[in-house]
Amino acid sequence: MKLLMAEHECRPWRIHDLVADFTLEDVWALPTKGGPEDFQELLDLAGSFDPSQAESLPTRFLWDLRDRLGAWFGLGEISTAADEQGIDNLPIPGARETSLRDRLPPELRGTASDVNFGSLPFVPLYRLDREAAAEISNKTVHAVAHLAWVERDDGRYEGRMAVYVKPRGVFGRAYMALIKPFRYWIVYPALMKEMETAWDERATRVS
Repeated sequence: MKLLMAEHECRPWRIHDLVADFTLEDVWALPTKGGPEDFQELLDLAGSFDPSQAESLPTRFLWDLRDRLGAWFGLGEISTAADEQGIDNLPIPGARETSLRDRLPPELRGTASDVNFGSLPFVPLYRLDREAAAEISNKTVHAVAHLAWVERDDGRYEGRMAVYVKPRGVFGRAYMALIKPFRYWIVYPALMKEMETAWDERATRVS
C-alpha cells in the first residue's frame, strides 16, 4: 500500500540527515508483518528478490528491456552488481560526493558490512535495529532505498520502504517520468505480491 510522504517524514529516521538534497519519490507499506525481532528477515527477503527471475512476465520483460537499453545507450546494466558498475565513478547530481557513504557520521559507518542485496544493484549504506539504507548510481539517477520496521497500533511490526531519487539532468528526469507508470502499474504490484507470498511461506516454515 502506498503511503503519504508525511508518514515517513515524521519519523526520526537517520536517513533524513543524508538525503536533504534528494526527492522522496515513494513510501510504501510492505506486506511483511511480524515481531520486533524480524527486521533481519525483511532484509534477507529483500536481498533474495531477483526481478530477472520474477514470476511476473511483464516485470521480467521490463527488467530485461532496461538492461538492453543500458547496453545500447551506455546507461549501465541495471542487473549488474553495484560494486561492478563503479558506483564511485559518478558524482551525486549537484554534489561533490560520489557516494552517500561520504556523508555517514562515524557511528553509522561499517554498520552494513553484513548486509547483502544479492542480485539487486544496490550498495548498503548503514543498518540499525529498525532501519537500513542502500544506494544505486547509474547514468540516469542516483537513488536510495530505505527499509524500516515500524510498530503498528496493534503491537505488531510491518515493513516500510521509501525511495529517494536525484535524476541526472534533463535526460534523467525524462527517464524517471517515462518509467513511473510502469513502476506503479507493473513492477511494484508484482514485487508486493511476490514479497507477500515469500513472507507467508517463511511464516509457515517457522510455525
